[in-house]
This record gives sequence, structure tokens and C-alpha cells, in this order.
Amino acid sequence: MGRHVIVVAGTNGSQLAELLAERGEEVVVVSRRGAGPVNARIELVACDASDPAALGALAEGADALYNCANPPYTAWETEWPPLAASLISAAESSGAVLVTLSNLYGYGPVDHPMVESDPLAATSRKGRVRATMWETALAAHEAGRIRCVEVRASDFFGPGLMDQGYLGERCVPRILVGKAVQGIGDPDAPHSWSYVPDVVAALALVATDERSFGRAWHVPTAPPTSLRQAVDALSAAAGVSAPTVRGLPPIGLAVLGVFSKQMAEMKEISYQFTAPFELDSSSYQAT
Repeated sequence: MGRHVIVVAGTNGSQLAELLAERGEEVVVVSRRGAGPVNARIELVACDASDPAALGALAEGADALYNCANPPYTAWETEWPPLAASLISAAESSGAVLVTLSNLYGYGPVDHPMVESDPLAATSRKGRVRATMWETALAAHEAGRIRCVEVRASDFFGPGLMDQGYLGERCVPRILVGKAVQGIGDPDAPHSWSYVPDVVAALALVATDERSFGRAWHVPTAPPTSLRQAVDALSAAAGVSAPTVRGLPPIGLAVLGVFSKQMAEMKEISYQFTAPFELDSSSYQAT
């Protein structure tokens, strides 16, 4: 039995905690409010994970420390750096493997299916934040200070996903009542979608396999489908008729951004929905 500390925000961290608990592991879930899944094997701790001393104390004796946090979109540039630094510090002081759940923003716009060896060439603010986080952690790994691994996923879908995700709260409730789904960009552009149970299974696996350390891995992900095809599949799974799917052009996104900070933040990563956005997970699957 191992000890696993999860800095959690939302669906993926909670489901990872439940998966590890089901396997008989000792699990500590860290959040500012002390919230998380209710399970006798899961300890819920209220803590600001950006405090390195506090997080280091919680990580003492842990086999793995998981970064499943997700600060508000509008606060990435201010909240991620101290949190990422604290996680590295806690991993260094405790000896726990630092396992980070990340996304594909760091690559920036590409014209091919993304692979882990692609350069982190993002020019967007959010993309650079994510790229810098990994570059800093990897430098600490290569210096022998920590062991780390990063798991990168595309947009999430799957059970329990109502707090985040393009196919979560923005989509599923509308499908269930027959309302039109409004997407960003081209609703017929091929897009990769990562299934939440696959995401958490990948996090749990790389934490215990030394072959995974010191590099990034893409979550095993099915072939890309368009938003329209994804909505059709979700509708069929729910036993309801597929609603209308509309794309939001750049001018529409700009207008919404005037009234919504969240939508304004979407502008710099809208390229993900205006052209093919595909993840290649063959390296993980082969290994």
C-alpha cells in the first residue's frame, strides 16, 4: 500500500482519489476548502497548496504527489507560478514523484497530430504558463532534485464532468433538454477528446512506473471527431435526438468577451477549435 497526495480541483482529481482508494491505497486530497470525495480511505485536508511548508508537511512519506489543480482561467498567470513552485518544493523535500496533469496549450498552433516530442512553442499567455511549468519541473528532475512526469490530455469528456470541459456543463445539459449546442469556431473540425477514466488511469500508472519519469505522456485518446460528431454520439448514448450544433465565429467570440472575462480568455486559444486539433497518444499506448 502506498501513500498518495492529490492537489485536487474538480472531476479528474476526485476520480483519481477514488480510483486509488478502491485499489487499497492511502489517499490524501488537498484543497482550500477541504472538499473531495467521501470515502473511508480518503483523507480530506483544507490547505493552501501554494504554501510550500504546508504542502511539504502533507507530502512527507508520500510515494506520489499529484498536481490536478486548475486555477480560474482568468488567474493562471498569478496563481499557477507559486502553486507550481510549491509542488516542486514539496516533491523535493518528501521524495514523492511529482505527477502533473496538463493539457496541450504549451504546443501552440500546429498543423499535425501533436506528439510529446513537439516543441513547446506556444505564444499565448496560458500556453506559456503551462510550458514554463513543465520546463521548470523537468530542469529540477534533470538536476536530480526531484522525479517528475507530466500527463497531457485534450478536452475532457466522461462521467461526472460537470464542473469543467467543453463537453461538460456547456454541452451535456443542453443535449438532455434538446437545446442547441454553441461551439467555438468550426463545429466540423476534427478534435481530440480525452475520456476522464483514461486520464485518471494514466495518472495512476505513470506514478508507479519508472520508465515514465522525466518526460511527458499523452493520455490514450480515441481518434478525433468533430464537435458535431461528439454531440451526436452523446445524444445517442442518452437516447435523445441530437440537437442543432452551431459554431461561433471570431467576431462572435470577441463580442461575448466584452461581457464575460471567461469568454475573453478563450480568444487566445480559439485556434484549437477553428482547425484540426489532434493528439497522438501512440507513444503511451506502445509503452
